[in-house]
Amino acid sequence: MRKIIIDTDPGQDDAVAILAALASPEDFEVLGICSVAGNVPLHHTTRNSLQLVELAGSAVAVYAGCSRPMVKDLVTAEYVHGPTGLDGAELPDPTMVPAATHAVDFLVETLLAAEPKSITLCTLGPLTNIGMALVRAPEIATAVDSIVAMGGGFFEGGNVTPAAEFNIFVDPHAAHVVFTSGIPITLMPLDVTHKALATEARVAPFRELGTAAGKCVAGMLTFFDRYDMEKYGAAGAPLHDPTTVAYLIDPTLFAGRRCHVEIVRDGPAEGMTMVDWWAVTGNEPNATVMNEVDSDGFFAMLLERIARL
Repeated sequence: MRKIIIDTDPGQDDAVAILAALASPEDFEVLGICSVAGNVPLHHTTRNSLQLVELAGSAVAVYAGCSRPMVKDLVTAEYVHGPTGLDGAELPDPTMVPAATHAVDFLVETLLAAEPKSITLCTLGPLTNIGMALVRAPEIATAVDSIVAMGGGFFEGGNVTPAAEFNIFVDPHAAHVVFTSGIPITLMPLDVTHKALATEARVAPFRELGTAAGKCVAGMLTFFDRYDMEKYGAAGAPLHDPTTVAYLIDPTLFAGRRCHVEIVRDGPAEGMTMVDWWAVTGNEPNATVMNEVDSDGFFAMLLERIARL
């Protein structure tokens, strides 16, 4: 069983990833969920995290984190996710409350107390909490087995600017800290998530489960689809964040290569993940960048996990 911490800004696709992780006790011991500002402001991402924990029947603690990026002003994406971030779902008010500890404090304290390479960080949003924890206590890097992150893009370009994917664009300075930390990173960029389309044929089986979780997932994905289907002219929206959890459960669903990734922090390409795919710089690889996915296997896995809730 892998010990993981989920860092997230839910977001409908984050929600599916969280539910799949909480439905997989044979694979994960979820030590905590850290919320961060991103898709929507922090008060929404924290509330959304609590709602999802309760929907999954879990008691995992939620730690509210950073309300803004390290340097720049916060950019959010209500135009994609709706005002709450989980539009399309009918979820009751949470009865749980966030833990008293700030997410950055939780990360530092937990990792300082952990054995070397014993905890995996699964990051679904901007990397502000992780970057701040590493700035405060760089030595925590030794406790991290790996970071599996949804973010970036290269051959697919960006989805919020021509160069940048949203999660990296929101806080490129935190991303730079993470990518220069020496921690092994597996990156799930747009190049792979754009091959995992939530078509109606793939969403319908979640609805047909007839459970609260199945209806919630189907409703969220139907809402989420509307923006990307119009934007890309595709038959369904890319399902970004659950690729991280799916990779941790079954890495054979994905393929990629070791590359050096540099984060552009200013100028017109701010937030770009500059991936040295062809190894032309001579820089040492610092990430495994995925670009292929067995999309049918991916959705089958998610359906099987959500059906457990």
